[in-house]
Amino acid sequence: MARTIDGRLLDVAGFRLRVRVEGAGLGRPLLLVNGIGATGDLFDTFRDHVRDRETITFDAPGVGESSTPAYPPTLRRLAGMVAELVHAVGHDRVDVLGLSWGGALVQELARRHPDVVRRVVLAGTTPGWVSLPGRPAAISILASPMRYYSPGYLTRVAPTLYGGGIEHHPDLLGEHAAQRSANPPTPYGYLCQIAALRRWSSLPWLHRLEMPVLVLAGDDDPIIPLANARLMAARLPHGRLHVVRGGGHLFLFTHADAMAGVVRSFLDERRRDQEP
Repeated sequence: MARTIDGRLLDVAGFRLRVRVEGAGLGRPLLLVNGIGATGDLFDTFRDHVRDRETITFDAPGVGESSTPAYPPTLRRLAGMVAELVHAVGHDRVDVLGLSWGGALVQELARRHPDVVRRVVLAGTTPGWVSLPGRPAAISILASPMRYYSPGYLTRVAPTLYGGGIEHHPDLLGEHAAQRSANPPTPYGYLCQIAALRRWSSLPWLHRLEMPVLVLAGDDDPIIPLANARLMAARLPHGRLHVVRGGGHLFLFTHADAMAGVVRSFLDERRRDQEP
């Protein structure tokens, strides 16, 4: 029988992580890795549309109820942490979806620990420091965690930061504002996540990733321009690109039903050179 493990704290690779597993035992497990400062709970809008499989989320170090690191961990160390987390929740191999900052971590996971990754979905993410930068107004807002502390501030800056007509989704914004302010990152934890991207780039080795990769991107994303997704998809030997027309940085949530269908189709298709 499917069960829910809600908010379990696990000691993994020197970190104490809040981990949430839903639908354990249903289909192939899907690990969801969120953006900078965001808890795993912020995936709920998307998660509601993939109830046919087990989903796993966690709060990154310095976020939500997870412990804050003493010094900024590298993406390499965080990738090792995620690999250990997969085993800690009882799996040898999972599908992985990374959103924004989480997409960078997922790329590093796929590079360092390909044995634990079956298929990869990269949503609204970047190949690192050589990428085309976002709009200056959006990047200046992103530099601060203030949107996690003040729901009113999040509402004011959301159109500039996220694009994609996010202002036309007041219920979603209200839900995100409540979740963010209830479990915000620590200021130092947020800084650690920013520091993890310092001098990091996946472009030199993306062509070595052998697993299938789906790159999702909105064409109205102020944080990460569409050109970055096109570049990543072109470098991946088994990559493909899906562009969300009118999608902003939060297209995974504003278009949750449609995105869940795209992701599900990709994860469930078979390759001739892969096990069933």
